[in-house]
Amino acid sequence: MPRNRFSTALQFSALGLIWGASFLFMKVALEGVSFGQVAWTRLVLGALTLAVLLVVTRTRLPKGRAVYLHFIVIGAFGCAIPFLLFAWAEQYVTSGLASIYNAVTPITTALMVTLAFRVERLGRDRVLGVVAGIIGVVIIIGPWTFLTALGSDAGAGGSAGAAHGDLLLELAGQLACLGSAICYGFTFGYIRRFITNRHPVTGLTAAFLQVGMGAAILLVLTPFVAVGPISLEPQVVGSLLVLGIAGTGVAYYWYMKVLNDWGPTATSTVTYLTPVVGVALGILLLGETLTWNAPVGAALVFLGILLAQGRLRLPQRRTKSAGAEAG
Repeated sequence: MPRNRFSTALQFSALGLIWGASFLFMKVALEGVSFGQVAWTRLVLGALTLAVLLVVTRTRLPKGRAVYLHFIVIGAFGCAIPFLLFAWAEQYVTSGLASIYNAVTPITTALMVTLAFRVERLGRDRVLGVVAGIIGVVIIIGPWTFLTALGSDAGAGGSAGAAHGDLLLELAGQLACLGSAICYGFTFGYIRRFITNRHPVTGLTAAFLQVGMGAAILLVLTPFVAVGPISLEPQVVGSLLVLGIAGTGVAYYWYMKVLNDWGPTATSTVTYLTPVVGVALGILLLGETLTWNAPVGAALVFLGILLAQGRLRLPQRRTKSAGAEAG
């Protein structure tokens, strides 16, 4: 048992490191390939890695058409779309900022499982957590920065127009990152609603079906997404291999094993580790910088996660009857 606990803790730590570093690897990979090629390669390599693990462990795939139809949706919203959005966004935002947006996933999950799929209820603390998370996202985006820049450059020449274009692309990149977090939240809600109790599958099988369906979708869309010039420098090839084999293949396998050993609440704390790793690597290796609003907004998002997941509870109001009895 101690050895199993140590193994699970080691896999959890490795998850935080590899998923946090994935934003750095995406940034480096974009130096030689297009954003669509990054997502395409990542998913295909990840699916092949998980397929090998299925064969090695002799894991059988489920029977029945319904479960595969559900996993087409899960593969689209849990892998294909967010991988494309994150890769596209990192053309215009830093890897560290993208990793912070990834940490918004528990907030979007709370919204989806309660408002869209209605598999949970929002109590007072969870509502406050979601509100805090939304305010944190607004602070991270920093809309005043864009408004101030656009206002100060009003009436200026062509250089100002180019600067406006860069600002709009940066804003679009941030919204794309937020869209990825919304896709992840939708996926978790969908799994709770249609898979968990209706079509239970093993962790490795679920990981393979999710990544595999995502890869199949992008394979079908190859003429549209896997296009653009290619420059396969060593750092680009290395980043793609790590993203696909480790970050999408092995990491999903680790995630399912930790989820099985620790449960969803403890496993979800990996959310706190990935942005720390992502920001640190972006600053140390890529020379990225963060404005004050990104860490402040991230702190509010983390506070919202603590409330939304029930890890932090606000004191309950004492009723009048309780007050009378105390008196």
